Amino acid sequence: MSLHRLLIDSASRFPDNLAVAGPAGEMRYAELDRRADVLAHALSREGVRPGDRVVIWAEKSPLAVVAMQAVLRLGAAYVPAGETTPVARVAAMVRDCRPRAVCGSGDRLRRLVKDLGADVRAVDLDEHSGEHPGEHPGEHRDRVRPVDHPVDPDDLAYVLYTSGSTGTPKGVCVSHRAARAFVDWAAAELDARPDDRFANHAPFTFDLSVLDLYAAFSAGAAVCLVPSELAYAPARMVDFLHRERVSVWYSVPSALTLMMRDGGLLDRPAPGALRALLFAGEPFPIAGVRDLAGWTRARLLNLYGPTETNVCTFHEVVPGDLTRDRSVPIGRAACGDTVRVTRPDGGEARPGEEGELVVEGPTVMRGYWGAAPQRGPYRTGDMVRVLADGSLDYLGRRDHMVKVRGHRVELGEVEAVLGGHPEVADVAVIVGGEGADARLHAFVVPVRDRTPGVLSLKRHSAERLPPYMIADEFHFVGELPRTRNGKIDRAALGSETTPYGRL
Repeated sequence: MSLHRLLIDSASRFPDNLAVAGPAGEMRYAELDRRADVLAHALSREGVRPGDRVVIWAEKSPLAVVAMQAVLRLGAAYVPAGETTPVARVAAMVRDCRPRAVCGSGDRLRRLVKDLGADVRAVDLDEHSGEHPGEHPGEHRDRVRPVDHPVDPDDLAYVLYTSGSTGTPKGVCVSHRAARAFVDWAAAELDARPDDRFANHAPFTFDLSVLDLYAAFSAGAAVCLVPSELAYAPARMVDFLHRERVSVWYSVPSALTLMMRDGGLLDRPAPGALRALLFAGEPFPIAGVRDLAGWTRARLLNLYGPTETNVCTFHEVVPGDLTRDRSVPIGRAACGDTVRVTRPDGGEARPGEEGELVVEGPTVMRGYWGAAPQRGPYRTGDMVRVLADGSLDYLGRRDHMVKVRGHRVELGEVEAVLGGHPEVADVAVIVGGEGADARLHAFVVPVRDRTPGVLSLKRHSAERLPPYMIADEFHFVGELPRTRNGKIDRAALGSETTPYGRL
């Protein structure tokens, strides 16, 4: 059940297959396996032991993947921090999870460790980036002792710190069992193959990257790392998709929306290798899904789940979905999980009713670092509606339920309706003002070369929503502000001082 065994096993079966390619080169399975062993020995000499944490503060590169694998082989857990993560945030993570070592490069790594004290060791990945990476006397490059410390399925594999615009980040603790339940399900659902090429768009700090890396490793397939500077450069991402002959793409919907709107994705035939397009993290306006369905024969899959559960439901887009006027369903339970919908009165929701989604099963986190362990079902805080066939529609966050002039309004419901307008590519709704002065503000990203009129948007809403849920103000913008993980930054929308690309 260990996560790192996926790469070890594929390295023995497919040693010459391409494992990972990125900005700093590429590695085949045999080389990635060997380098992980070498770095594991180096980390062991620095005192890393089973159960320890190791922060990896590095650019997205094959070497960062080596570091993750090396940590896992020691029975320790890795804690990724992206290359653009501010020093203060990394320091806060280090103080919180108390790692044995921090892997990174450059002066900023040494300054960080010096400021934090002698209990944290600095491991410079630059010393392990050459052809003979950080070898120690007695460790000849062809005779590196394998490292594979046995782990219990419930041992910690990695900690992902939640990223948001407000509040203090919390470390989500994921066990080997939880990670494997998701990865094994994804690999089976996708029928992952040795000749597949998985694009990795998400940063390693985001749980979407877990599928990219480990579903590929389970099959001896290749992972094509999308460089951080390309992540929201739409034309370059479209070029990447074609140039790298990507067969499986997984990202937040906003990345695909940008590629369609500004990158010319739909102007070129779909790559012949592409066989699955996956999206998760937020609702995908139905107009964009229709465009993708008309452009490619690849499977379109909507995956749902907070970081605390990874993916717990999924839905494959079918022709009937394209006639809806809202985002496609989030579907049914996946990965061996059980989901139920709890009404506000505590009863279980029936078809047509709404409530909070509750998840129980193998993918649920161990808990937040430094807090009590997670016991029993996990309450997601997400509101859903049960459909006639038992599948689920996503409505929005429970904490996005607001009061406007005495009426309870779910912002996600307003966004879903506006997102169904044929000239809307993306939308976010917030509340401005308080009490009697509270008003709904909709920030609308138009479809390419088409800006909908306010009257058209209001008419579209009026046909589907009660009057008190119709947005009062419409702001047409070139793009929505995003957090580092690509989700809508609502605090930035509500700030008068934050530019967000008004048209």
